[in-house]
Amino acid sequence: MHRRIIVPGALGAAVLLLAIPASAASHSPGAPGIGDPYYPAYGNGGYDVSHYDLRLKYQPATDRLEGTATILARTTQDLSRFNLDFLLDAGEVRVNGAKASFATSGEHELEITPKSPLRKGTPVTVVVRYSGVPSSKQAYGFTSWHRTPDGGVAANEPEAAWWWFPSNDHPLDKATYDVSVQVPDGTQAISNGTLQSAGSRLGWTRWNWRSDKPQATYLATLAVGRFDLTTGTTESGVPVVNAYSKDLGAHDGAARASVERTGEVADWLTGYFGPYPYNALGGYVPNTDTGYALETQTRPFYSPRQFANGSNVSVVVHELAHQWYGDLVSVRGWKDIWVNEGFARYAQWLWSEHEGEGTAQELADYTYASHPADDPFWTVKPGDPGPENQFDIAVYDRGALALQALRNEIGDEAFFAVLKGWPDKYAHGNASVADFRRYAEEVSGRPLAALFDTWLFQPSKPAAAAARAASLAKASDAPAQPKSWKKIAATNGVHEH
Repeated sequence: MHRRIIVPGALGAAVLLLAIPASAASHSPGAPGIGDPYYPAYGNGGYDVSHYDLRLKYQPATDRLEGTATILARTTQDLSRFNLDFLLDAGEVRVNGAKASFATSGEHELEITPKSPLRKGTPVTVVVRYSGVPSSKQAYGFTSWHRTPDGGVAANEPEAAWWWFPSNDHPLDKATYDVSVQVPDGTQAISNGTLQSAGSRLGWTRWNWRSDKPQATYLATLAVGRFDLTTGTTESGVPVVNAYSKDLGAHDGAARASVERTGEVADWLTGYFGPYPYNALGGYVPNTDTGYALETQTRPFYSPRQFANGSNVSVVVHELAHQWYGDLVSVRGWKDIWVNEGFARYAQWLWSEHEGEGTAQELADYTYASHPADDPFWTVKPGDPGPENQFDIAVYDRGALALQALRNEIGDEAFFAVLKGWPDKYAHGNASVADFRRYAEEVSGRPLAALFDTWLFQPSKPAAAAARAASLAKASDAPAQPKSWKKIAATNGVHEH
């Protein structure tokens, strides 16, 4: 494994290929990256995607994927050329109906040159016909496509789209999705959102899924194989679709005992984060040999290994918390990963408290005391960990400690107002660590720069714990473990190293 280190509309006659003078745009290519310093080649410049329509055919026996991606976008500058992030083999590209020339470059770039340059503000329809074997493709020495005994799965962070559809692959460019997948009868295709239909013809079944809210590209998922599907609804009426590989073996019972509580957990989380933001919910457990879970929007991915030691509702809490913190509000840049992972970990601590297995304060005390001052744990800065440490355990656990410190500083009333207000303020958009600090200061009425600097940006152990000082054991002591600690520690692999 490698380092764990974007609303469709009827464009009609408005979608025209607008030629512009060569002097104005013949030399105005879009940037081959969106500008993220952690991953300079990820995403692209010059356009904004509103919708992806993916029509796919997949053969599990050979891992061959054929597809047509129709991308609706609008230019944000004059464009003579633009890029898509993609690894499979493009056979034809059209821009606003006209054939376009294309070439590959770098590790994962598809460069497209329309027949005529495009004006800034132009609605654009891009059609890419492609095929390939996803498991045969690597970039930067890794793959995000998981081959399974009966199919394949696309699920990874911060990149997974390249292996199954061309995209502007960065959370800054969210879009809605229609994903239609044709697979052999007896095989299921799982994706995000609501299942619109599934019908068989000539030995093939086509599964049609729709995500009608903005979704980051890495949160789009595809799983093909032999699955058992279960259905239900939350108390608020959100439909729940869960899927379990039919060959999970000994992991099957524990996986179901955990993921089948998805509706219950989502309802509970609304008390902290506000109304559930989507019209679909669920989770899926394919037969993969990876160790992590991922917050793929509306339908998280869970590795069977998450349930190796028995039921693990805590990881379900973690991934569902991301539906608000990470999916509804996504990072502005990948350095802002704390606003995803610290909050999902803290949700696990709140669940522990809810279940009577150790309070958030007790877990904070134990985490702080478990890492002596010379532990490399404290050298990772959750507020800007660097790409090599983006999914380090410190981003999760020290990140949650920062939230307990914030809670103790501003009090429960303000703290929980911040937790619930933040997803609403930035719904379906992007925000940063700095944005969160400003919002917490606004709600609490207190200056918090020093606290955030201490807990998120200093490469050393804070002098005082995120605890009421009288209750804290010394780092050299062996503090009693809260009952839930082993279960929560078992989910440290939510992103595999």
